[in-house]
Amino acid sequence: MARKPKPVTWYIATPADGVIEKSRAAGTSVNLAASVGEVVDHPRPCTNLWFDESEFSYFRMVKRVGEALEDTGIWPVTWPVRLWIVQPLGETGNWSQRHYPYRLLSHQIRVLEETDAHRALGPAGRAVLNVVQQEIPERAARWAADWDADPEGMRDRKWNWEQCASRTRGSGRWADSLAMAVSRNHRESAAQTWIEHLARNTVDQALADTDASMMARCYAYGRATGCAVAAQHQARFEPYVLDALRGVGLDSPAAPAVAA
Repeated sequence: MARKPKPVTWYIATPADGVIEKSRAAGTSVNLAASVGEVVDHPRPCTNLWFDESEFSYFRMVKRVGEALEDTGIWPVTWPVRLWIVQPLGETGNWSQRHYPYRLLSHQIRVLEETDAHRALGPAGRAVLNVVQQEIPERAARWAADWDADPEGMRDRKWNWEQCASRTRGSGRWADSLAMAVSRNHRESAAQTWIEHLARNTVDQALADTDASMMARCYAYGRATGCAVAAQHQARFEPYVLDALRGVGLDSPAAPAVAA
């Protein structure tokens, strides 16, 4: 017996008020929060199918939830957002099935329901938010203070972390590249980009009333994004990769010099 194809779920992400950001910018606001269970027609449908005549020519949706935050028009990156499950109606299309197989365009949708927004950050979205909202605020000041207390020493240690692998841990840059590749393979590129922005935003908030130097802030950015991305891929990587992302060892005191 032939298997029935699995139903496809389509997602649209909006800011917290439920308005599609690009519809707001176009002056034709579409509020999904006010339209649950209803059919919504595009307020200004374009005539040149599957080519953008404006920033808001179509309803844009994705079937890979980790890409729901791509191309939303939401800027600056913020949290919370809202995530909606929608049903495309009428004629549908795409810019390119080869390059965007997970995306769909339509001029009409039915808003089925709201779902948990953390899913847009990947399967470990809750863990990611815990790191961003609970752990990074407490650790950012320590990271910045470590740097400013010993800029030259921390510069050397940071270089070693980024460039050099060890028996127990990969190099930071290698781990970053691996995480990006895995995000692409799992269709979570938008999720990782958003996660990194949220982590840096949290560092800015934590250091807003401090006298941390710019280099100390940059160091804190790198540590914060690494920890958040490690949470995203916690179930996919071994400690060899996760420890490299988190910068394990950088928070411990530097080893004392050996006397000649």
